[in-house]
Amino acid sequence: MVSVPRLVIAAPASNTGKTTVATGLMAAFTGRGLAVSPHKVGPDYIDPGYHALATGRPGRNLDAYMCGPELIAPLFAHGAAGAGLAVVEGVMGLYDGASGQGELASTAQVSKLLRAPVVLVVDASSQSRSVAALVHGFASWDPEVRIGGVILNKVASDRHEALLREALDETGLPVLGSLRRAPQVVTPSRHLGLVPVAERQADAVDAVRAMGERVAAGCDLDALLALARTAPALPDAEWEPEPRAGQGARPVVAVAGGAAFTFAYAEHSELLAAAGAEVVVFDPLRDEKLPAGTAGLVIGGGFPEVYAPELSANEPLRRAVTELAGSGAPVAAECAGLLYLARELDGRPMCGVLDASARMSERLTLGYRQAVAVSDSVLAVAGTRLRGHEFHRTVLEPGAGATPAWGLHQPERRVEGFVQQGVHASYLHTHWAAEPAVARRFVERCRA
Repeated sequence: MVSVPRLVIAAPASNTGKTTVATGLMAAFTGRGLAVSPHKVGPDYIDPGYHALATGRPGRNLDAYMCGPELIAPLFAHGAAGAGLAVVEGVMGLYDGASGQGELASTAQVSKLLRAPVVLVVDASSQSRSVAALVHGFASWDPEVRIGGVILNKVASDRHEALLREALDETGLPVLGSLRRAPQVVTPSRHLGLVPVAERQADAVDAVRAMGERVAAGCDLDALLALARTAPALPDAEWEPEPRAGQGARPVVAVAGGAAFTFAYAEHSELLAAAGAEVVVFDPLRDEKLPAGTAGLVIGGGFPEVYAPELSANEPLRRAVTELAGSGAPVAAECAGLLYLARELDGRPMCGVLDASARMSERLTLGYRQAVAVSDSVLAVAGTRLRGHEFHRTVLEPGAGATPAWGLHQPERRVEGFVQQGVHASYLHTHWAAEPAVARRFVERCRA
């Protein structure tokens, strides 16, 4: 049984203040001395960076589409082990999920799977009594979703707050906080999310501190903690990466990090380590060599277009990556990693492992995907089925090699990515917890 007090922070729609409130609560409760476990519904990589900064613990994702509903509670329990409180930030509007899939991957579904009370963050600007109708509608839509209270955001004045509270009295739901407009804690955005923590450093620290102070001043932390403690115990067993049987050499797997490659799920490194690898993080912006003894390379996502000049200028590392890939060593690259392995990005030389050219585009490619491995690779045997997510504003030409990585079946049928020698490179982001054999296969190839 898993007994961790927990709250889900949700909203009627995007851009209402979920991240500010969730991150602020994490920082405020951490400041009180609680061990706070941070979580994010959906595939988002960026918000968990702010969560980690607020709590000092890895930010973790809960994605019912990519991992399956059955893994949500076990993954939550794994991340929340030893915590005194867990705060789960929702995605989009409370009931919004995977397109055309009903409640799948929605904040509402995750709240039910976690049996967690929901706090609804409402953008109160430009309304007063109507807020009650909005909250009542969300609270009554699905009787299995337990909304335990409301936090009002973007409140204009004391008079405005009084009107809102009077209206909400009729709903029976308590107002657990009221936040005034505060542009000083607004964090800059790019595409559909915030600018990653690693790119902002000191500014991000200041922003998280300001969020924590603002939420601590405007919210009833005691009432929120009491609500979190009403969550019942979860019967699900805690997820754990299966350890490799036996002893033997621990091959070094180099994992790209730093400001250019910030997109990574914490479970990936845990799975690699459990499979027997020694995971070493390096920064392609600063390190001119791969870690000593590198037997395999993992390059995740990020915003390489922002750092294309610096990545290109680091010629010694580009050459080292090219030599490693040319030796047949396992290389797994997702999205930004795919672009880094290309011949060029926006006209700037990259590693040249793939005979393809990348450029920025006006079109944002975004959405969940169903995928099947087209051929055997260092990650999967042909026919392996996974669910993933695409998120990029770049175009790669060609989009697939002679041996593609994946066949995609949603929203349209196409092949994409590259499999050549030990390289598996693709735009598709995947969550290896859904298919732990991916990490085990990759490490075995490194050992071989």
